[in-house]
Amino acid sequence: MVAYSGGRDSTALLHATLAAAESLGIGVVALHVHHGLHAEADDWLTHCAATCRRWARAGRPLEFEARRLEERPARGESVEAWARRARYRALREMALEHGVDLVLLAHHRRDQAETFLLQALRGAGVDGLAAMPRLARREGVSWARPWLERPREAIDAYVKRHRLRHIDDASNDDPRFARNRLRANVWPALMGAFPDAEASLADAARRAHDGSDALADWAVVDTPAVSDGDALDVARWQTLAFARRSNVLRAWLRERLGRAPPASLVERLMRELPDRMTGRWPAAQGELRCHRGLLRYDVDVATVAASLGASSTIAIDLSHVGEHRVDAWRGSFVVRRVPAGGIASRLAQSLELRARCAGDRFQSGAGRPPRSLKLQFQAAGVAAWDRIGPVVVGAGTIVYVPGLGLDARAVALAGRSRVAIDWRAD
Repeated sequence: MVAYSGGRDSTALLHATLAAAESLGIGVVALHVHHGLHAEADDWLTHCAATCRRWARAGRPLEFEARRLEERPARGESVEAWARRARYRALREMALEHGVDLVLLAHHRRDQAETFLLQALRGAGVDGLAAMPRLARREGVSWARPWLERPREAIDAYVKRHRLRHIDDASNDDPRFARNRLRANVWPALMGAFPDAEASLADAARRAHDGSDALADWAVVDTPAVSDGDALDVARWQTLAFARRSNVLRAWLRERLGRAPPASLVERLMRELPDRMTGRWPAAQGELRCHRGLLRYDVDVATVAASLGASSTIAIDLSHVGEHRVDAWRGSFVVRRVPAGGIASRLAQSLELRARCAGDRFQSGAGRPPRSLKLQFQAAGVAAWDRIGPVVVGAGTIVYVPGLGLDARAVALAGRSRVAIDWRAD
């Protein structure tokens, strides 16, 4: 599959991929995301669809798939960051719907050099300076950038040689966006003074990527030594050298926050944790709490639910096999028939989804006592961010909790039609 915007780079990549696919006897799907941010977006979609139809009629093994984004960035949210997250989520969904796990992206060496420079200007660490990987596996999909080491001039030459028609996005000239300012005002002067800047910066990004991988390997070694269940043991953490202490803290926070932690938070914890066996620090959509030398991250589920627009109760029928999308919670339930376990199909017809409540209790197995969700999550070693998702309620009692699974009290009796449900977050 090829992420196809209709622009010069993605048009060239799609054309080249089709040429290779024909010789290999495989099909290609062009994936287009309609962001709804520009007046020309409908025209871009029309252009992409028409190009794919024309190439398909010429005998090329090509399908076209498009997705319109219905959501919009929140007030104060970076439009660039929102569009990037929403685009990758839509591309992933379309790829998996087609049963494909490889998506090709058209980024080239100039893009890599620009990303490295922007990250450096933002004060990024090694992870940020690593810029874009050539190949990455995330959430069941491999994202590949086959042209990441190719100069932009080579792509321009390819487009001219094959007379490819493409879209010129006027927003690429909008000075409100940092990358556009870099391209218009900084890049020409940089290349004039340092003609090899593109290749040198891309090489620096590759070396930063190697360094990032090495640090990740160290974190895998150090994390078990400083962990106590889902908590970080501050005393054991302090025995590490400063650099390793900082590295494992970043890795521990990334796992719990679901994204790279802000540098300011890491710096504050590095400064304050050694002298405070008890304390609290706001973090993402929750709070870091240190008690008796153990640091934990607690998600404020009500805040998360409100940010997702899922603060109210949602009625849902999960009695039918297949995938049931829940946009408010940004995820899906997958339902399948099972011969044993599961919940009764009749119960699954009338379920409700809601955020966690303070008094919620979950029974993890027959004969075991119901316990609070917090204790059950800790006992099961469920990372804080993996606890986000709607609690499923049926007939007034908890049926299913993401991260924990089916409540033992909801298991269907023998002889009844039953289904199993699983939550998959985006």
